[in-house]
This record gives sequence, structure tokens and C-alpha cells, in this order.
Amino acid sequence: MGKIVYSGPLSLRLRSLAKLSQIAILTSLRHRFGRRMAKDWDANMETGIRFVRHQFTAAMRHSDIKEGRKLFDSVQLQTDDTYAITRTDAEGIKGHWYDPEDRETDAVLLYFHGGGYAFHGGVSGRFAQMLAHHTAMRVFAPEYRLTPEHPHPAQAEDAMAAWDDLAAQVPAEKIVVIGDSAGGHMALMLLQALKAQGKPQPALCIGLCPWTDIGDRGASLRDNDPTDLVQGWMALQFGRWLDPDQAYGRETLSPISYDYSGLAPLYLQAGGREVLRDMIIDFAHEQKANGAEVRLDLWPDMPHDFQAYDSMTASSQVALERIRQAIDSHITTVGGSLRCLDGATIV
Repeated sequence: MGKIVYSGPLSLRLRSLAKLSQIAILTSLRHRFGRRMAKDWDANMETGIRFVRHQFTAAMRHSDIKEGRKLFDSVQLQTDDTYAITRTDAEGIKGHWYDPEDRETDAVLLYFHGGGYAFHGGVSGRFAQMLAHHTAMRVFAPEYRLTPEHPHPAQAEDAMAAWDDLAAQVPAEKIVVIGDSAGGHMALMLLQALKAQGKPQPALCIGLCPWTDIGDRGASLRDNDPTDLVQGWMALQFGRWLDPDQAYGRETLSPISYDYSGLAPLYLQAGGREVLRDMIIDFAHEQKANGAEVRLDLWPDMPHDFQAYDSMTASSQVALERIRQAIDSHITTVGGSLRCLDGATIV
């Protein structure tokens, strides 16, 4: 990554920076002797993935999740990309608005951040800025309650509250719901909640590396551990924190268990080297069979939430452009469908 952003107690900053330095040195030595995580990734890319993986692990295994969050957020790696975005506090609901300097539409993105439903830090704000910049749209990013302190249905309730607040200001046909990782899960589950309550659907739902099954699904959940910043055991732990007493069950809380035919069109993106890859592909095929309007683009060379790499990788740049094109297609064209571009389109 291009730069380091610090936050929180000095002791945590120093601890995280020391670990980052150690990982960078070891990774450089590995590359010198031909021992790469992936043959097409440079030492900078690999260092970032190894560091975030370490921070997630340390944070999740901390005896106090609140302190774990501080540790995770103490050192954040960011690209050198600059975004001309103004952030303001939302009124009436906890969250923020991200307004691009060169706004091009009155449509709005409702963005649900990732983090396994357990984390929300600087990386989420940076992601929201990136989306506002590349789509030239206002972004509304609610701050929903986190697990394990607040298990389901807290997140589902907060998602609906955010929708109701935004839909009171913007017509549903001018709202695009988008989320990454657990935020993708939240976006997909919101569509089902809207259906159940007889409320209008958004113009489009975009899932970026979305969590589609809270249980153990697909070989990639373990096979891709060596190349991803999120590990399979983490995804399963996030599921346990979401439903600690199994009061609701895997089927109820997994988007793959539902039929999305007749709901908002779905545009999904996934990385070929992420642990969630197989469940995302399974979800896309299931919904295609159900008759839903769905498209999944997969980048074989990328890990989880790779869109955040922006100008660092060609794949991230193409992915961000496809998000823009998907939105343009459904906001500006009634009954439009996603335009096909060269690349790994699964469905």
C-alpha cells in the first residue's frame, strides 16, 4: 500500500507498526528466494495481505473485542489514490454522507460496510470515499450495531432503518444498495426484508465479495487461506457471533437459502483467491436457476475485498469501472441489463 494511517493509543500503533515492519522484511526475503504467496503478486501486495490477516487474527482472538478493534484500526494501509470527497454526519440516523466534488447524478448509494459484522474502522470510511469518487454519486453509510455485543437481528433492524430513512428522501428507483463482505450479506438480506414488508426494491443491489452463507460451504473456505486476508475460520466465527445461540439458524441467515427472482437485479464481484469464492459462485448459480437477474464477475488473481486496491492493480481498476457501468445501466435505462465487458463473467 502507498501510505500508513494511524489511530488510537500510541502503544497499539507501535505494536502494529513493529509487526508490519517484521512482515515486510520477511516477505522481502521470501521473494528474494522465490517463495511468493502468488507468483504474480509483488512483495508490497503480499505484505499488505499478510499484515491485515495478522491484525484480524490478533483482534478476533483478543479477550476484549473492543480492544481488538482498536488494535485492528491502529495501523491502516491505504493506496496513494486521492478522493475529492466531503464527509458529513447524517441527521436522524447514525452514519455519514460522502459527497463527491464532481457529483453527476441525483441517485444515491446506500453502502453497508464489511468487517464480518464485528469491525468498523478507518478502512470502511476509505471504502465509502472510494465508491463515491468512482461512481460520482452521494454515498450514505450507516453505522450499524456490531457483533458479538449485538447479534442478529440488530444488523437487519439497522439496515431497514437506514433504508427507511433514505427512502423517505430519495425514490427507491434511484437508490443502489451496495455492500462489501458482511456488508454484501446485509445488502442481500435487506432485499428479502423489503419483499417481506411489501416495500419497493432498489434499482440495483451490488455485492462486493459478499458473504452468502454463514456456514461451512465450498472448498475455497479453507483452500484459499494461504492467499487471502480473511481466513475460513474467521468467516465461521463471524457466523457464530451473528447467531450465538443458533436461535435463527444457518438457513434463515444465509442469502443462498432465498429466492431472488422478481427482486432487484444483482451484480456481484469476487476474487479467485478469496475464501468466500465458492459460496459466491454457488449463490450466483442458484439465483440464475431461480430466474433472478444476476451477474457475477470473478477476478482469478484477486483476494477478498480487492476493490480497495484501486490503482494498485489492473483488476481493481476494472472492477471499479464495472461497478460504475452497472449502476449507469440500471439508473439511466429502464429495464436495463448489465453490459458485458471482457473478463471472467461466471453468470
